[in-house]
Amino acid sequence: MTARPPRPVAVVGPTATGKSDLGVELALRLGGEVINADAMQLYRGMDIGTAKLTEAERRGVPHHLLDVLDVTETASVAAYQRQAHRIIEELLAQGRTPVLVGGSGLYVQAVVDDLRFPGTDPAVRARLEAELAEVGPSRLHARLAERDPAAAAAILPSNGRRVVRALEVIEITGQPFSANLPRPGPARYDTVLIGLDRAPAELDERVDLRVERMFDAGLVDEVGALEKVGLRQGRTASRALGYQQVLAALDGEYDLATAAVETARATRRFVRRQRSWFRRDQRITWFDAARPGLADAVLGMP
Repeated sequence: MTARPPRPVAVVGPTATGKSDLGVELALRLGGEVINADAMQLYRGMDIGTAKLTEAERRGVPHHLLDVLDVTETASVAAYQRQAHRIIEELLAQGRTPVLVGGSGLYVQAVVDDLRFPGTDPAVRARLEAELAEVGPSRLHARLAERDPAAAAAILPSNGRRVVRALEVIEITGQPFSANLPRPGPARYDTVLIGLDRAPAELDERVDLRVERMFDAGLVDEVGALEKVGLRQGRTASRALGYQQVLAALDGEYDLATAAVETARATRRFVRRQRSWFRRDQRITWFDAARPGLADAVLGMP
């Protein structure tokens, strides 16, 4: 990798595998800069609960697309795609290596594949979301399977938001949602995709420890401060792991100890969904995140 002209590197995989630290190390060695691909790290003030690297942990490496949204704003994959492409092209023009780091699968795919994002219709979206709340994602997924089997095969039945989006696109464009899905092929910009994972039991333990440390580090206070600036009104931010559970505790649904347990449980489920998403991409070269000399092994790839 080091002997070639600069091309982007994407470090992906489940939460708590060490992607952020490897991303910094690769950027230092390759003369690059990091581009965040974690949807929740886009938000200002959401630091502890998203395990955002501190300034010291970034070791002088510039980080892009961190802290660019208020918690009241809704994250947009289409907007992220435009911004990430601009930054990548600027870095490549400067001879710098863009290092994309994160576990938000759709955000990564939006950068490395030519995903298209049709417009939206607020009325159609609201009607479908109301139906989702009433009947649940499985019923809507069954409808999607009738109208667009290819899209249904690519979207988990439990992912209500993506099912709603697919049905919305079908309704407002008259075309299958799958027409907007990428076709298999080389990654855009000739991006090198690196996957990090750990043994499931080990990763579950790391998640539990990570959640414990977040609560000890002041996650509850962080949520309280963000609540004052509109966290509850943020459609995306308020659903973030940890933040959603702490808000529920503040509402009296359960105590803070239970909020920690629920956060760890939800994070473990999320890890499994991330693993399933990324393992489908045959372009990713996988590494055991516990491997000694990990950065050397990655840089030694042919």
